[in-house]
Amino acid sequence: MECLLKDDKDGPQIPVFVWSTLTHKSGTPMELGDMDNDIMIRTESGLRTRSAKWADCPPVQSTKTLGPGQSEKVCTAFLIPAGQKPAAVELFRGYNAEPAQWPLGG
Repeated sequence: MECLLKDDKDGPQIPVFVWSTLTHKSGTPMELGDMDNDIMIRTESGLRTRSAKWADCPPVQSTKTLGPGQSEKVCTAFLIPAGQKPAAVELFRGYNAEPAQWPLGG
């Protein structure tokens, strides 16, 4: 497994790739950039991390607009500390709602 040294205080980081399909169900058309920025990875230690740019993960066309019923498959890269495992993908839905979770691993 390849490690990336982000900086001295963070230690080695490893990339985790999440492929998701974003679907606009109804309402006013939305830009992809507004639909995917609430996705996080939670590690087994409880650390949550936001997305990072990574060459093996094609960038999201953030200004592309989806109308009702349209979908787009996107890749999101995350960096987590080496030695930790991703435990879940989480989608945050506002301050008062619990995040939707998709457990990872076995």
